[in-house]
Amino acid sequence: MLSVLPFHRIATVAGLVSLLTTLSGCASYYNHYAVFPAANSQGEARKVRLSWQSAEYPGWWFAANQATPVTVTTQCSSREWRLMDAGQREAGEGCGEGIHACGEPGRDQWPDGQALVRPRPCMMLTDADGANRVADLGQRVALTVACVPTGTERTVNGEVEGTDYLRASVVPYQVAVRKAPRGSFSARPPELDDAVCDAE
Repeated sequence: MLSVLPFHRIATVAGLVSLLTTLSGCASYYNHYAVFPAANSQGEARKVRLSWQSAEYPGWWFAANQATPVTVTTQCSSREWRLMDAGQREAGEGCGEGIHACGEPGRDQWPDGQALVRPRPCMMLTDADGANRVADLGQRVALTVACVPTGTERTVNGEVEGTDYLRASVVPYQVAVRKAPRGSFSARPPELDDAVCDAE
């Protein structure tokens, strides 16, 4: 025999479905990026790009804001650094505190030429408030570079490609970051033109 739900039960179920549908779309999604001029370890003028994505929730929602790792790319280089916070790494990964990327022994070294004997923080990122999560970064960040590459080129399939990156500096690079809604006209980070690489 077909049972009929009382009106108040139907209203309750409909209300829950409506609420869940609303909450599933309550996050706002953003792209964050910056491109700034700097020099690589060889002193060559380059552009450097920082980029990441985030999902931000309203203050009343139970979930904390989330973000991807920050990618740092230097013009004319195939080397990409991925800076992560503690929540983005697997247990036991990482080599320091806060948002950072680890240098690799044999691939990176200290600016004075000393070798890295184990993975150490080579790039560190925070902001004026001392953020230690990517999701908490403001729109002006401080990027510290503590290492230099052991080599600035490598050969892949018979072709030479650059592996240099942003010059080490005891003074953090102060970078203004753009924040744009995902899918908007301004959401795509600028490409790094390789014409200057070909000219050299």
